[in-house]
Amino acid sequence: MKKALITGITGQDGAYLARLLLEKGYEVIGSSRDSQISNVKNLSRLGIRESVRLESMSMNDFRSVLQLVHRIQPDEIYNLAGQSSVALSFEQPVETLESIMTATINLMEVIRFLDRPIRFYNAGSGECFGDTLAKAANEETPFRPRSPYAVAKAAAFWQVANYREAYGLFACTGILFNHESPLRPERFVTRKIIAAVCRIARGSRERLRLGNTTIQRDWGWSPEYVDAMWRMLQQESADDFVIATGKSHSLAEFAEVAFRYFGFDWREYTDSDASIFRPTDILYGCGDAHRAADRLGWSAQLDMYGVVHNMIEAELDDA
Repeated sequence: MKKALITGITGQDGAYLARLLLEKGYEVIGSSRDSQISNVKNLSRLGIRESVRLESMSMNDFRSVLQLVHRIQPDEIYNLAGQSSVALSFEQPVETLESIMTATINLMEVIRFLDRPIRFYNAGSGECFGDTLAKAANEETPFRPRSPYAVAKAAAFWQVANYREAYGLFACTGILFNHESPLRPERFVTRKIIAAVCRIARGSRERLRLGNTTIQRDWGWSPEYVDAMWRMLQQESADDFVIATGKSHSLAEFAEVAFRYFGFDWREYTDSDASIFRPTDILYGCGDAHRAADRLGWSAQLDMYGVVHNMIEAELDDA
């Protein structure tokens, strides 16, 4: 039985990855700063809360990371923790950098110190590419980050590449473009739209406030993307992979599809609010996942339309 440690197990990707690994026969351990008070609603929602073991670990404390990894001796570590909101990173740039960059270095230093054949996955982000001038980004596209979050993810990416080359660690980064699910909190605009349109369909008279609706993103389905993470750690040699659908849609299109599900015109229920525009933003984001298709046998099955439909169905079921 393989053993996996998932940092950030209570988040969207962490919960779906835990379910996937359990289905594959893994023993799954998840970490959080204080396992006694962790919000485990995502694990409970997927029906796996009692099947995973939660442990306390401070990601920014090398000694804490060393103690846990030494004690549980995992075969694989999936690093999904860290501040995950691009918008919030503008308000908390230092916390964002430390929770992503320092934590990633601590995990790799522990693997190097223990000198065990632990395979390491790092959660990267398509945000690192910045604006790509209407071209899909692949693994060779230069990084031009436009947010504190993207800067932190880019720094962690290069640290992973450095440890792989300098010390021979099996360490890789999945450069994931936007991927959504019902487990997203409402601070993410996709879930914000879905939750609002479902309330409006049930009779709410609210209006939905949105920022820049012209931005374009490559939206995929989180349960599919965690499968790509697992596939990366099953390869003979470590490498980095872009994970994306290869299709980009505007935020206005996302809202239009969501409201059209109920027969509504999204423009009649939404307002553009300049106060929630980001200081800098990416106008166009799209990923080219051909390397993942060729080497991992992975490709996205759901595009933005399927994502919207699935999220609405789940929101209605939970009502």
